[in-house]
Amino acid sequence: AKDSDPPDGGYGWVVVVSAFMVMGFTVAVLKTFGLFFVEIQQHFDELASSTSWITSVTIVVFHLGAPVASSLCVQYTHRTVVITGGLLAFSGMALGFFGLNMVWMYATTGFLQGLGISFSWTPAISIVSHYFSKKRALANAIASAGECAFAFMFGPFFQWLISQYGWKGALLIIGGIQLNICVCGVLMRPLASSCLLKARHCETETASGNGASRRDKEDKSSIMHKTFNWMLVRRPEFVLYAIFGILAAMSFFVPPLFLVPLSYSLGIDESWTSSLLSILAMVDFGGRLLCGWYANFHVTKTIHLLAMTITLMSTSLMLLPLANNYLSLAIFTGFYGFFFGTTVAIHITVLADVVGMPEFDSALGLFMLIRSTGGFVGPPLAGLIVDIAADYRAGFYMAGATLALSTGFLIILDRLQQRKKRGSKIRTKPEKSVLPYPSLHVLKHQTR
Repeated sequence: AKDSDPPDGGYGWVVVVSAFMVMGFTVAVLKTFGLFFVEIQQHFDELASSTSWITSVTIVVFHLGAPVASSLCVQYTHRTVVITGGLLAFSGMALGFFGLNMVWMYATTGFLQGLGISFSWTPAISIVSHYFSKKRALANAIASAGECAFAFMFGPFFQWLISQYGWKGALLIIGGIQLNICVCGVLMRPLASSCLLKARHCETETASGNGASRRDKEDKSSIMHKTFNWMLVRRPEFVLYAIFGILAAMSFFVPPLFLVPLSYSLGIDESWTSSLLSILAMVDFGGRLLCGWYANFHVTKTIHLLAMTITLMSTSLMLLPLANNYLSLAIFTGFYGFFFGTTVAIHITVLADVVGMPEFDSALGLFMLIRSTGGFVGPPLAGLIVDIAADYRAGFYMAGATLALSTGFLIILDRLQQRKKRGSKIRTKPEKSVLPYPSLHVLKHQTR
């Protein structure tokens, strides 16, 4: 029966490496897809707004597909869904190679690619949490770091592919590279915990003699675990964490959007500006690994660690507009990138702690879906504030303030969890312990 617990190592590390690769072949590709923007725009002679819809469709489908991917993971296996995701991502890029018209690009490199990313990313992150318990934070941090490592390499590599084979040829080659997601999926061996759990139930049935009723309960519980749990939206803990997710996502996408325009407004040279994005990627990578390593010691409660990293990221965003030259801007960008990395490393671990592992697959899909609203609202809202203030600094103040507000919901969530914990301890105390000494009436009776 002990094998039904997460192994916390062993083959789990193969799953982590596979998830690391999946992060690179999905989110890192999405992050660096901007390199194709001008090429596609010029080829079809379209407006920038029309061309940008390719990436927008990918991001929308990536988030909307998360609950579908989670539901399929519950019904089938993580391995099956990841392999399907790899085939969808390849199809999106390979069909994009034909480049018939703009609608074709929306349907292929937009919709199919987005669905492929969703079906690969969601189960890859989920299965890592299933394989680890004590070392979950470290495992999640290593897996998520694949996004930074690959994004750092893909920038110059994609640029070279476009120069050598044109944007169409580059799409086909990238699609071929994304087929490796299927190989990573094959390596994601499902845990046999459900089978072992059933064996344990059978043992207790024969021991108790209530076989029929227990078997009925077991069948019901196995059916419940084979369906997607939409009712999580009724749980206060999940709702509080989802609100935190919306507010955090509102600010996550703002700094990279306005960092380059802010540096230009300060009169910083274009060649120096591009290095800011490299600094951002490197410190993000370091932040993820360092925070995962620290969380592994369980010195600080994970939700407290997340509240601290969010507060520090909020502070660094509030200070960033004070920069007046390249050096100060690079330092504040480094602080922001580092704390962003630490936050991304542990926020999925906190979600697992909030809902528990039996409901984690459903929770991850729902959390991604709800959080996406923040990602969609944040950049346009920040853009509006920048337009009103006629200053790029206003966008950073908005992002910092929104993050500070999100911390409040983490604090409320922590208080609620602590209160429930205290309540359950009081209920489970044995009644006999209330009167450890004989009553006064008994003592009187004995003295007579």
